[in-house]
Formats: sequence, C-alpha cells, structure tokens
Amino acid sequence: MTGKNRIVTNMAPDAIGPYSQAIEVDGMLYCSGQIPLDPETMEITGTTVEEQTHRVMKNVEGVLKAANCDFGNVIKAMIFLDDMNDFAKVNEVYASYLKEPYPARSAVEVAKLPKGAMVEVEVIAKK
Repeated sequence: MTGKNRIVTNMAPDAIGPYSQAIEVDGMLYCSGQIPLDPETMEITGTTVEEQTHRVMKNVEGVLKAANCDFGNVIKAMIFLDDMNDFAKVNEVYASYLKEPYPARSAVEVAKLPKGAMVEVEVIAKK
C-alpha cells in the first residue's frame, strides 16, 4: 500500500468519533458516511427527509472537493435510511447531484442513525 492520506475539510462536519472524514489510498477515496449536520453548527438541519438529503449531499460534496474530486468520481454509494418509505424522496434528491453513468449503489433501512438523522450517505470514489 503506497500511502494512506487523511482528508480533512471544514466543508463537511467534523468527525464525531474515532474516524476520518475520508481516507485516500492508491487513488481511491473512501468517504465516511455523512448525516445532515451543518458543518458550522454541528446540528442536524432539515425537518423533512428531502431537506436532510440535500444537506447530506452537500456534506459529501465538501469531502469530495477536499480530495480534488466531485460526484463524477463516485463509483459506489451506500444510502442508509431510517424509513424505507422515504426511498423515493431520497432517490429524487440524490439523483439531482449525479449524472450518468450513475455509481453503483445500495440502499438499506436501519434501526437508527446517529443524532436521529433520517438519512446517511457514504461513497467510494476513484481519482
């Protein structure tokens, strides 16, 4: 393995645990999951799943930018929902940030997300 570089940015929330916002290894970027925290206040923003998803995608975008990437570099995305009934709403917002060819993706419902978030997204990108 050639180097493991930690990506740090103020364009996304600080890590709230023992993890990095992203790690770059051999031209691959592994981004930690983003929830709808405002990077300045570190508080959840948005009362609807659509509002929260926009904040999440802006946070993901901030981490990508810090690594000199954008959504076009994303090859895999994972979406975590606290209610799968919100899938169509999240999908619509998520799609507005991407272009074809879309990344591979999974979406799952989970019992609970950090800080009571409705949605979390993590991505893997190729530089």
